[in-house]
Amino acid sequence: MQGIRAAIVDLDGTMVDTLGDFDVALNDTLKDLGRPAVTRADIERMVGKGSAHLIRSALLHGGLGADEAAALQPEAWTRYQAHYLAVNGQHSAVYPGVLEGLAALRARGLPLACLTNKPLGFARPLLLAKGLDGFFAHVFGGDSFARTKPDPLPLIKTCEALGTPPAQTLMVGDSQNDGIAARAAGCPVVLVTYGYNHGDPIAQAPHDRLIGSLAELA
Repeated sequence: MQGIRAAIVDLDGTMVDTLGDFDVALNDTLKDLGRPAVTRADIERMVGKGSAHLIRSALLHGGLGADEAAALQPEAWTRYQAHYLAVNGQHSAVYPGVLEGLAALRARGLPLACLTNKPLGFARPLLLAKGLDGFFAHVFGGDSFARTKPDPLPLIKTCEALGTPPAQTLMVGDSQNDGIAARAAGCPVVLVTYGYNHGDPIAQAPHDRLIGSLAELA
């Protein structure tokens, strides 16, 4: 932590286990469309690149071709938004150690930003519902910038909002999206071992340190 002046923290899979919310909202959407359901294991491999990618992946997993999935995407997105907002936070839980870790970062005087690929309209209510919103000076979602993680642009823009250079801004995440984006942006990166990484070993993702709990940041 030496030299760190601010921190950026991912949301899904890092602070909150949201797989239950995804399960309900996505499968209700697929049911509306007459498409096959997906399992929680399927969803765990699909999450992390934003809701549009999640929906498209579920449609393709159900046997649709690329063109068919693209044609159905707008209706699926509209239905998914309604279902997700209806259950947002109801089937999710804050991971152990998150409150302690965030409190420790704040106690160091570090300004914090939440940066997620989840749409901002989903992210803000979730942080509020879980009592996490007060830790963050800024919250940015997958629709806040022109590109999403693993592109470095969201991290660079978040560093600008925090007023700190990337080299002194810690990225805390759970997947290769966070690791790749951090490396490209020039941010040091810590990854948790319990999140969602598309079914791949998290140790293979770019990182400076692996932790089993955000409490270890203390």
